[in-house]
Amino acid sequence: MIIHINGCPGVGKLTVGRLIADALGARLVDNHSIYNLAFALAEPKSDAYFEILREVRATAVKWMLALPPSAPIVLTNAHFTDSAWGNENWDEMIRLARARDARLLVVILDCDIAENDRRIASPDRALRRKLTDPTKFFAARAGRKLIDHGGDETLHIDTTLLSAEQTTERVLQWIRRDGGPPAQCWARK
Repeated sequence: MIIHINGCPGVGKLTVGRLIADALGARLVDNHSIYNLAFALAEPKSDAYFEILREVRATAVKWMLALPPSAPIVLTNAHFTDSAWGNENWDEMIRLARARDARLLVVILDCDIAENDRRIASPDRALRRKLTDPTKFFAARAGRKLIDHGGDETLHIDTTLLSAEQTTERVLQWIRRDGGPPAQCWARK
């Protein structure tokens, strides 16, 4: 299976992704493992930046395809429906799942704006070269919808009042229950 976690910066994608990967013995491909090289070598949003991203993504896909079919993969991203780049990446992950003949489980994580701002400003994010100024992201998230199509099943979780461990447990219960998850499942506290 491929578990594709999509959500705004600061909702807990990487933390939850790590916990899920540990619980399932999965490979974790965090979006920053692809983006950090482009951030280091090119001006963001430049032609060179996108060229680096495409090359790194192509290499990642090549090696994910080489994994044994039984190896689960956890992906994290922050892609919105109105972004051509986001849709290009999302579609590539759908193709990856189909090429691996894997179930694609989409997990959308979200939280309310005040909590999202608090999490983005967390000092530990700076250590991981992540966005830490919520004002830089506020306009970018306003009125936008996260991509959630193309998976075999989809789970939406509002993490506002949940710890990473609680969120992970909800995802794992959804994955492990008999018969697999339904076409659409909403979990909110």
